[in-house]
Parts: sequence; structure tokens; C-alpha cells
Amino acid sequence: MSFSDSGSYSNGGDHKSFRQITRERLLYEMLMPEKNGTPRKVLVLDKFTVKIMSSAAKMSEISQQGVSLVELITRRRQPMTSFDAIYFIQPSESNVNAFLSDMTGKSPLYKKAFVFFSSPVSRSLVTLIRKDMRAMKRISALKEMNLEYISMDIQGFVTNNENALEDLYSDEENHQRADACLNVVAKRIATVLASLKEYPFVRYRGAKALDASTMTTYRELIPTKLAAGVWNCLARYKQTIEDFPQTETCELLILDRSIDQIAPLIHEWTYDAMCHDLLKMEGNKYTYEVPSNSGGDPEMREVFLDEEDPIWVELRDVHIADASERLHEKMTNFVSKNKAAQLKHSSKDFGDISTKDLTKVVHALPQYSEQIDKLSLHVEIARTINRTIMEQGLRELGKLEQDLVFGDAGRKDVIKFLSTNNVINQESKLRLMMILAAIYPKKFEGEKGRKMMELAKLSGDDVVAVNNLRLLGPVHTESKRSTTGSFSLKFDVLKKKRAARKDRVGETQTWQLSRFYPIVEELVEKLNKGHLPKQDYPCMNEPKPTFYSASQSPSGSPVLPHSRRTPTWARRHLSDDGYFSDSFLGRTSSGFKKKGQRIFVFIVGGATRSELRVCHKLTEKLDREVILGSSSFLDPQTFLTKMKQINEEEEISLDDIDI
Repeated sequence: MSFSDSGSYSNGGDHKSFRQITRERLLYEMLMPEKNGTPRKVLVLDKFTVKIMSSAAKMSEISQQGVSLVELITRRRQPMTSFDAIYFIQPSESNVNAFLSDMTGKSPLYKKAFVFFSSPVSRSLVTLIRKDMRAMKRISALKEMNLEYISMDIQGFVTNNENALEDLYSDEENHQRADACLNVVAKRIATVLASLKEYPFVRYRGAKALDASTMTTYRELIPTKLAAGVWNCLARYKQTIEDFPQTETCELLILDRSIDQIAPLIHEWTYDAMCHDLLKMEGNKYTYEVPSNSGGDPEMREVFLDEEDPIWVELRDVHIADASERLHEKMTNFVSKNKAAQLKHSSKDFGDISTKDLTKVVHALPQYSEQIDKLSLHVEIARTINRTIMEQGLRELGKLEQDLVFGDAGRKDVIKFLSTNNVINQESKLRLMMILAAIYPKKFEGEKGRKMMELAKLSGDDVVAVNNLRLLGPVHTESKRSTTGSFSLKFDVLKKKRAARKDRVGETQTWQLSRFYPIVEELVEKLNKGHLPKQDYPCMNEPKPTFYSASQSPSGSPVLPHSRRTPTWARRHLSDDGYFSDSFLGRTSSGFKKKGQRIFVFIVGGATRSELRVCHKLTEKLDREVILGSSSFLDPQTFLTKMKQINEEEEISLDDIDI
């Protein structure tokens, strides 16, 4: 038995994508602890590591590594004394005690134990394990995997801190709770870097004092504190992890949700964003109705819109109008070149066709069924989205939102829109009010704010949400919550510009309502060039001026030793059957090409689909893999709920109690 940190992160070459490395570490480094493998294994997880495993690998892939059963450590389990157990757990006292209980006594649950902790283990827990000699005899491996994050996308991850916005930005500042939250987030960010063997330049949004007499609030120090926490974790990794880089290999930019108040609110018009905004999705899971084969009530089906679906991968970042056109093109192409599809769409009866044609139909049917189901699903999703856009008047609303953001409309235009439009729902009105408040905070002070709320017919909870936007910006320390009798919104005493964004030079927009871009896009482009202002975005370990010219990897230029491979996002081609000719990215390494040094962006308090989209875009544009991390991903409805409840006392759920 040995206690050690994780070793090599992959079993192959160096140039692999972020998600591929995560998957391979779990499947090959952890589930195959011995060279020859262990044929009969039980995988024991806790509530968080279940999410880590399920986000990175399928159950079929886990089974292929010899795992016969997956168990929760908190559940009572039956003895399986002929099986070895692989424990992948967080290093908590309750988990360690449960593990020791499993492996001690006359009748341990398993033959041997291979224990992998998701993050660094404290000395007290190591001592607790080593003092139990009965358990020690059955432990074959004891390692720190340093992998405590959930991979949400090929270029995105979350630390699973769903309540970070409430913990960090509440009006009733609870520093103890906020510090605890930041410590966990910092530790989990560091495990991402440990998994990829990356040592970054750590840059963060600095706190701004309005003047010499103004105290800096805790909220303004959040990125600074988080950067310090990550830096401390990395210092430990440099000393303890084998082959961990001793010089910088990438860049990390730490931001918080206050950097862009508009991105979680505005209607984003890409296929991905529209699905998460307008459809009732749970994460990536979409539930829909299909007609019953027996003629009864419709059946409910579930499908995951993720990277296993090549149509989703192609269309997720394109405008909904473009996605609809492409889907129509695919369906037309598929029907024209697939024999079974042609017959289904023709008036011919199977009795009227030749034996040769019938043979072609039979050969086409299995592939036809899978492909037509997938295409039909996306066609129906696009149709549902377009119908919702029409019913809710979102085109007119979307134009007004973007005109506000780019300074082409103002308060009077909003008043006119609300006075004449009877189609948009209350949620859309609330989002419009919050966008207006973020751009023109002084328009919402006192009587002006009260009248705007009355015109929009917002509820009391909605008014609270608008007022709470001030928590995501610099405020005077003496500002208090408004009373129930008046409305007061004080975001920032600095003068706000009329336009919250400027049109990007050199970028033409093919589709209407695609002008908007999140602030993250500008920041990453400036970071890539070394143009981020040092006073606004300090660096823990300032790079030399030559770093930025070296970190980019233009075509034909040499690639640095720490560069990786990453997928291309080119538009896919259709094969003769109307489907995709190329395999899904990530199944083979042939789709990867060398990139410059990675850029990590972390947004504490929640990230949006639009921010993930620009990371996909910038990976191609900058020729560097841009990875977005956050405490959680926010859809507009979740963000609105959080802004309404941010100052409410947290309720204890029965799900949080282990029985």
C-alpha cells in the first residue's frame, strides 16, 4: 500500500482536450489501479463524486473497466467479500469513517480497497486511516486524484457550488459562510489544474475603491480572495505532485458575476441558449411527448442534448434561424438520398415495389430509424422554439434589449414598448426592467423607479429582484436595503455610460438579434494579447512581456511544449445518406490539432450559455483552448429566482441530512 498523489494524467499522447483528459484519468488511472486490471470490482462513490463520474463517463464505459456494481458510501451495502472495492470519495471525516467501517472487523464488505480521494487529504484523516491496522491490511492503494469538478462541456466545468451567488453576495454579509464557500471553490479550481498538469499565471479582477474615504466591501474582494486561495493550493501541488510544472504553462483569469449583469438576463438567440431558456430542461435533459404506438395516451421520452449528439454539437452555437435552416436542409438531403425515407414519404405501397428496391429498404431501415429519429427530434425542438418566439413576441423584445445594450434605445423606448405591447409575459418584463436598471441605474432611484415598476406591473418579488441587482456592483458601505414603502436602487456612484457594449469592429452579423456578446469575450481577447489593464486585473505572478507573443500558436508557428490538442468547430459535411460523414469529436484523436497555451476563465457566482459559446468561438479564433469554469451554470429563470431570494435565510433540506 502506498500513499501518493496522482501520477500521469493520461495513457496516451500529450495533446488531448480538457474533457478527454478528465475521462481518461477516471477510467484508466483510477478504475485500473493494477496493470492487469482487477476483474471483479465494486465502485463506491459519495453524492458529489457520483456527479463527477456521470459527467465524464458512461455506465457502459465504467463497466468495461471491470466494475460490476456502483454503490453510494452513505447507503447500507451487502458484503461482497470476493470483490475488490474502488473508493472515489471526498476526503471528509464521515466518508473516511464509513470506509474504515467497511474494511474492519471479522467480516469486511470487500476483499481489498483501492482508495482515491477527490482532493487533498488532511493530516488528521491520514493519521486516522493509518491508526486502523485492520483496515490498513486490506488497503492496496491510497491516492489523491485531485479531480473534484464536474465536466459540463468539452470546454466547460463547474465546481458544484450552486448557492455561491447567495453565499457571497447577500446583503447580510456572512463572512464566515462566504470564506467557506471560496475555500471550497478555490480547492476545486486547483484540482482542474492538477488534473491537466497546468501551472497558470493567476490574474483576477481587482477591487476598486471609489475614493480615499470609501471602504472596499467584501463583495468587491471576492475575486482577490479566490485568486489567493487557488494560488495557495497550487503552491502545495508544486511540492507534492510528481511532474507538476514548476514554471507557468497557461493563464487563469478569475472573475465574478458582477463583471456582467446583462448576460444572465438578455435573450440569447443561439440554439443552445434558446433550448435552455424556452424549453423546460433539467440540465442537459429534455423531456418531450411522442405518440403512443398502441394508440393510447402520448408517451414521455427523455433525451440528453450533449456531445454524444453530433447534430447538437454542430448547431448549439449557431443562431436559431440558422439552425432551423440547416435542419431543413439536412432533412431534405436525407430524404432525397435514403431509399427507406423516400418510400415513407411517397405514396407507394410496399407491395408495389421491386424485390431489389425492397432489399435496399431493409438494409437502410436500422440506420434510417436512428438517424430520422435524431433529425426529427431537433426539427421538432426548433419548431417549438420558433413557435414560442412568435407567441411571446420575443423578436420585438429581443431587438429592444439589444438596442438598449448598444445605446440605440433608452427609458422612453421601454415605456413606449410596455405601453403598446400586450404579448410579452411577466418574466420577460422583469428581465427587460433588470437590463434597463443595469444600464441606467439612476433611472430607478426613488419615484422614477416606482413608476417604472408600476408600468411593468411587476410583483413585489420582482421589484426585490431588480433592487438586488445593486449587490452585483460597487456600492457605498452605508447603503441599506430599501423599505417596503419606497424603491431605491443604488448600483454605483460612478457615472454610467449610455451604451453597455460597443459593436465589435470587423465582425459582420448575418442574423438579426446577434449583436450581443458577453464581456468575457473582450476580456479573453485582451488577455490573449497581453492588453488587460494591470491596475484592474492584477496578476499573482506577472508574466514577462515575451510571454504573450510566445503563447499564441499561429498557423505554421512552433507549438510550445505545454500546448495541447483540441477539437475544431468547423461546420460538418453531410454524407450521401444525409447524415454526418465524420465521427463525433473526442471518439478519436484524429480530430485534434495542436493549440497554443490554454486559457482558463472562472466566473464565481454562475456562468451563462453565451459565455460558454464565446469560449468555443475563441478557441478557434485565438488557436488556444479556452476553458470556462464556474460555481454553476445559470439559465435566466434560475438567475431571476436567485436574485429574488438572495437575502432570504437558507432553508435546511431533508436531502442534506444523511440518515
